[in-house]
Amino acid sequence: MTVPRTSLPDCLICIPIFASSLPAATPAHSPARRIGLTGGIACGKSFVATLFRDCGAMIIDADTAARQAVTPGKPALEEIIYAFGSEFILPDGSLDRKRLGDHVFSDPLALDRLNEIIHPRVFAEMTVLRKDALAANPYVRIIEDIPLLFECELMDSLDLVIVVFVPPEVQLARLMKRDGRGQDDARRRIAVQIPLKEKCRQADIVIDNSGSREETRRQVRKIWTTWDGNNSVEHPIRQPK
Repeated sequence: MTVPRTSLPDCLICIPIFASSLPAATPAHSPARRIGLTGGIACGKSFVATLFRDCGAMIIDADTAARQAVTPGKPALEEIIYAFGSEFILPDGSLDRKRLGDHVFSDPLALDRLNEIIHPRVFAEMTVLRKDALAANPYVRIIEDIPLLFECELMDSLDLVIVVFVPPEVQLARLMKRDGRGQDDARRRIAVQIPLKEKCRQADIVIDNSGSREETRRQVRKIWTTWDGNNSVEHPIRQPK
């Protein structure tokens, strides 16, 4: 069911406009829900995931699963060597992630091929981690940190989707600073993803991570408290411009 959206400026937190149209908020004693966490590159998903972990969530990280999938001896690494060549392998036998990343982000077909190799392994590993977490604690609240959640069309497999937002100029500056990339290179990496505004439109909750860490922490705490509180309350949705 599509949740209606309105648009108000300068949001601090965005919560579903009709809580009744989504799975009921999860009190501490209720069964677990699958919550997807995503956003654009360099928007601060990992920081937000850490905040949710501090609240008590179980975090399943797609990037971690991807790194594990390409360790030496794994079938995915052998497929990468076959598809792209041994020049992307370091002397110790591990994948030169930076060099391969520079290559595929300049070649859409190469990026598609890499995703075909990696994604099935990532999702299989995440499924195992999710089942293990539920076996250990049937009531754990699971948050799956998936950078390409919308690009892989995983929305329907999740109960709730959270998008971490920063304005485009902040995203660009953070990516350039974080990875030491030039502006053109950073823009190319941003451009291969679905625009952040579109992700926000499809999200159930949007967290504005453009302010201080404490401001983001307050938003996460408010969301967590809402989930643990009265699940019959309707909250206004606010979207970033």
